[in-house]
Amino acid sequence: MTVPPAPAPSPSSDPSSARPDASPPRPAPAGSAHPHPLTVLRGAHPRRLLRLGPGLADHIPSFRIAMGVAGPLAVLLAMGHPAWTLYGSFGAFTGIYSRYEPTRLRFRRQSLIGLILTICVSVGALVAQTAATWPTGPAEALRLVVPALLAAGCATVVTARGLRPGGALFPLFGVGAVSTAPPSASVATAALVAGLSAAWCVLLGLAGHYLGERHPDADVPDAPRVRPAQLAGEFARYAVAALVAGLLGSMTGLMSPYWAQVAAVVPLSAVRRDAQIERGLHRVIGTAAGVVVTAFLLSFPAQPWQLAVWVVLLQFLTEMFVLRNYVLSLLFVTPMALLMVQLGHPLPAVPLLQARVIETVIGVAVALAVVLAGGAWSRWRRRRTAGPDTVA
Repeated sequence: MTVPPAPAPSPSSDPSSARPDASPPRPAPAGSAHPHPLTVLRGAHPRRLLRLGPGLADHIPSFRIAMGVAGPLAVLLAMGHPAWTLYGSFGAFTGIYSRYEPTRLRFRRQSLIGLILTICVSVGALVAQTAATWPTGPAEALRLVVPALLAAGCATVVTARGLRPGGALFPLFGVGAVSTAPPSASVATAALVAGLSAAWCVLLGLAGHYLGERHPDADVPDAPRVRPAQLAGEFARYAVAALVAGLLGSMTGLMSPYWAQVAAVVPLSAVRRDAQIERGLHRVIGTAAGVVVTAFLLSFPAQPWQLAVWVVLLQFLTEMFVLRNYVLSLLFVTPMALLMVQLGHPLPAVPLLQARVIETVIGVAVALAVVLAGGAWSRWRRRRTAGPDTVA
């Protein structure tokens, strides 16, 4: 069965307005900045909370991506290594990239992001092993600084190469979760598991060519030409947001401050500042609702294989709705992420859910501060370079 290539999204169904990382984050030109923070805040439309965009044969890539996660989980559980599923799951995020792109381009881009995610998992495993031998203070600092800098570097590469989804959500999630969990395997084993999972997803991406994902006529923009100064600014934005959010998250004493870092980088992948503000607000609302779903699922005793089934099903539902309504998709994203972590590193349910909500609020608050500060900086530079008769 073949499906015609997905049409170019209309303004009302633009994937970048739904998924936090659906389009490559390009540094916005100075003229696109809103003149005042209050004007930026007016861009967050409550109606979009319930607006459902049109579907674009989403079941085909959704099934492929879900199978990309199911394969590694099934193999690792059959081998008796549920703790290793953390490595395999993050390698399997490779399949999320290059959706609705021609097969050859998808192969090249998924190969690149698969390598990036494998490096992130490997670095996370190395940090986990190193931090286990250090005193508490330096170990916590290591777990905050390394993911923040690595995420900033990944976001810069993603921007320069024009990868979609953009931003640093998945690289940061991978290195943060693995570095926080107790070491369960050597760095080489973690790299092997993540790399094989990524390779499996690349192969599924090639197989998608015969299952309706050819998209030979898809209008795929070339990698943006970004000046070195813009890339440096991109690196700085992500690094500052992740570092500050991680620091504030760790000061709360809650588990997993990397969640605050993840929440801080999610809004930054949007191009316009009003979209960044809206994305952050939607992230908080959707996460709070998703935590309720997670609490329900965790209220039942479950074996590892049952958690794995839930993860795969939730991954499928996430991909079905994430390009249509971001808040709705978080009803599936949040439990999927938490169950994925529970599968590899079980934690008490109540503190886990509390930490998720609080650290998400912290991260989004930091992201909004970075966005508004960036707008103020842009306006100041324009006024400085403009003539005395120019209206800012």
